Amino acid sequence: MYVLYHHPFSQHVRRVVALMAEAGIDYDIRPVDLAAGEHMSPAYLKINPNHQIPTLLDGDVKIHESNAILRYLAAKHHLDDWYPTDLARRAAVEQWLDWGQCRLGPAVVDIVFNKVFAGERGDKSAIERGEAKLAELGPILEAGLRRTPYLTGDQPTIADLAIWSNLFHLTLADADPKSPNITAWLGRMMARKGVQQALPPRPAAA
Repeated sequence: MYVLYHHPFSQHVRRVVALMAEAGIDYDIRPVDLAAGEHMSPAYLKINPNHQIPTLLDGDVKIHESNAILRYLAAKHHLDDWYPTDLARRAAVEQWLDWGQCRLGPAVVDIVFNKVFAGERGDKSAIERGEAKLAELGPILEAGLRRTPYLTGDQPTIADLAIWSNLFHLTLADADPKSPNITAWLGRMMARKGVQQALPPRPAAA
């Protein structure tokens, strides 16, 4: 049985939960109380020295990064629809995974953490930085969804789950791009049963 260290408002946990739900993979949740600083505790640092979530345990195998977890699960369970074996399509999936993690992800954190979770302590300059970056990145994603219903074709992949987790996080701050292709794609993703199971409770207004 897999063990997943989890917090309901982690966008990175959300993508892993969605894949496991979509694929019918059983796992046990180990909650990590971020507000109480549990992720910085000596006990958790032994599990994940990066003091982040998620962490997946599979027997003696321990994986920290959410996209690496997606790849591992897809490869182990032969989820070829989610992680294509065709080289060109897999390259496209990898490209979107890296784009989401390296380019989109930091902007999402700047906006959502400071607008939704930090309350009066929110860093306005970080919000402005995130919004400026999102204004650049939104059109790239919009163009990427122009020809196909999902990022790399007619079926969703782990890249869609990763980018969806970012876009859903932006909805918590009502900051998601409202362009037509993104809105339609987000609706398709939100209609999926596994995605619904990965949704957190709505946070209280700051």
